[in-house]
Amino acid sequence: MQNRLAPFIQEYMYRNGWPGLRPIQEAACRVVFDSDDHLLVAAGTAAGKTEAAFIPVLTQLFNRSPEGIGALYIGPIKALINDQFERLTDLLELAEIPVQMWHGDVTQSKKQKVLKNPSGILQITPESLESLLVNKSAELPRLFGQLQFVIIDEVHAFIGSDRGDQVLCQLTRLAQLTGNEPRRIGLSATLGDYALAERWMAAGTQRSVAVPKMENAGRKIQLSIEHFYDPGLVVRAIGDVRDSSFNPYHLHLFNQTLNQKCLVFANGRTATEEAITAMRTIAIAKGYSDVYHVHHGSISADLRSVAETAMRAADTPAVTAATMTFEMGIDLGQLDRVIQLESPASVASFLQRLGRSGRRGGASEMRFVCAEEKPTGEETIPEQIPWQLLQAIAIIQLYLEEQWIEPPPNVQYPYSLLYHQTMSTLMSQGELHPAKLAQQVLTLPPFKNIQQSDYRNLLRHWIELNHIETTEKSTLIIGLKGEKLVRNFKFYAIFPDNEEYKVMNNDRIIGSIMVAPGTGDRISLAGSVWEITEVNQKSKVVKARSSTKSANASSWRGTTGDIHTKVLARMRQVLREDIKYSYLQQGAIDRLQLARETARRQGITENLVTYLEEGYVCLFPWIGSKAYRTLERYLRNHCRSALKIKGIKGRSPYFTVVNLGKCPAESLLYELTSLGERELTVDLFMEADEAPTAQKYDPYILPDLLKQQFIADGLAMAELAQVAQGWR
Repeated sequence: MQNRLAPFIQEYMYRNGWPGLRPIQEAACRVVFDSDDHLLVAAGTAAGKTEAAFIPVLTQLFNRSPEGIGALYIGPIKALINDQFERLTDLLELAEIPVQMWHGDVTQSKKQKVLKNPSGILQITPESLESLLVNKSAELPRLFGQLQFVIIDEVHAFIGSDRGDQVLCQLTRLAQLTGNEPRRIGLSATLGDYALAERWMAAGTQRSVAVPKMENAGRKIQLSIEHFYDPGLVVRAIGDVRDSSFNPYHLHLFNQTLNQKCLVFANGRTATEEAITAMRTIAIAKGYSDVYHVHHGSISADLRSVAETAMRAADTPAVTAATMTFEMGIDLGQLDRVIQLESPASVASFLQRLGRSGRRGGASEMRFVCAEEKPTGEETIPEQIPWQLLQAIAIIQLYLEEQWIEPPPNVQYPYSLLYHQTMSTLMSQGELHPAKLAQQVLTLPPFKNIQQSDYRNLLRHWIELNHIETTEKSTLIIGLKGEKLVRNFKFYAIFPDNEEYKVMNNDRIIGSIMVAPGTGDRISLAGSVWEITEVNQKSKVVKARSSTKSANASSWRGTTGDIHTKVLARMRQVLREDIKYSYLQQGAIDRLQLARETARRQGITENLVTYLEEGYVCLFPWIGSKAYRTLERYLRNHCRSALKIKGIKGRSPYFTVVNLGKCPAESLLYELTSLGERELTVDLFMEADEAPTAQKYDPYILPDLLKQQFIADGLAMAELAQVAQGWR
């Protein structure tokens, strides 16, 4: 196979001491060279997936140089595109195949260079591709008329999401405009449902998808979980550097990362900031170097670049706390270990994060650290359960026992995306007859379930809103109100806008925050504490100065993502069984034993309802986030009035506390256990006039269609009924 590669690739392999192609690279070359299929490259992190795609693609571009862009690389985040740009530039040093980037941080001069002389490989985000479709539609046949390949990196991050459906729309529209249908290559390290992934890859095309089957060589992993009771803020006298003077949870993180190259994953931006701020404080107090960084979407591009450079530097300690921005396949070189704060929301996320370490053939090492507030002795029964510890164990066991990964959701009615693609199509083409517009939009793969009659009603509705106008020729164009939306750069993204405040220190941008601060507030950003000196609400600019005190204000809102029912079921099993998991450290062993004793004494794994103080019960349903929200709606919309319960409050998806009011506990129990035997109608979960809005453009969708969308994609009535049969 090696002799079929382009000469410059063979030279690159020789220079870098490659003994040959890896198995996944050999298999990918066979598919690309000897078939006309799409290709799905699914292999573990550091297995050589990126090269498996680009080596045969570059060879094909070398052998048959197209006029215009030859390969389009779509990446989910700019940081990954930047990383791949560096890797490809090195690979193409000996070739005359340019690699060019196109995203929000790329200068206009570089973009103009691409437009003037399109060639080679273009690396782009979905949002920037949408901008091209809207603003450069006349140029697209020249740019992409001979496009041979579309490479979609981290394909699992797209499947089952609005953003992934947007990509499918873009590729289909691009094919319509250019009359050219390139082959697709998807890359992923964490796929649970290969059949679904194959259908997604092939959507809107006539090609089959080849998935090379590789032998699993056996992954070497080292796991540990430790648990702490976090005492909260520890007051330390200036100059006191004794270990006992620091928060033991933060001191543990400091010791685990000392003189190491470590990536610390957290489930939210606030947690990354708190961890780095604490470790940096300890390091400075003890006289160690400041090697601490933060990397997430609200950090300025310059500071993110500093973190990336530090993590790539060989043989020098560096510690970066990150959210999912470092979960993707960015090459960080050789990490000593990965630390996970609390539990990730999914097995897929666990595997992505685990794969950040152990590159270059070494074992992957991941250390979980779970923490709870120090108990006071007044905790209720659900508060006595270490949910994050249980979830971490369950996720690890599901991978070790079954190699199970969550399947992506299957969205039936993406109406927000339908609005978005309708406006994008109209804007790109100027005007269209309604029938032509419907033909172009409704044939896009995500909209297979949308009825033509519903689309006609939506078009009339958008005309009434002045988002679309009818011309004298009976064609449709963008209306005045619609143009204000489409002309805004935020239109290109399908995910909701977050109003953010830019934080400045002198003339330097530190990053951005979502929660509006007040003058005098202290926030944590980029791993340091800043005191707010001025807030300009009109420009959304916040001025700040460095502070040595602790942060006292929040900066972001957000959730950690949905949790699958199978994870909750395995958490329940963790409490039921007596297995001593080999990766648990002493603190975690003791905490799990205490939780098991509590669970057995209170019967929370066997009984749906557990009695608390008089007038209150706690439900432990052991169901995933979507089914939990459906149950919560049943309690609020039906049981509140039918049984006269006073209120409900819980922690999704682990437990719900019910204020019974005048309702006997036995009546509530009967109502819930009979769910599996009765016909579940929509009125039990929704008000008659309710039309929930969750997506970016839902406010422009007709109420009856929003209701249809929520019933199909937001509720889990069938799953709830099935689970309820086990409650009897």
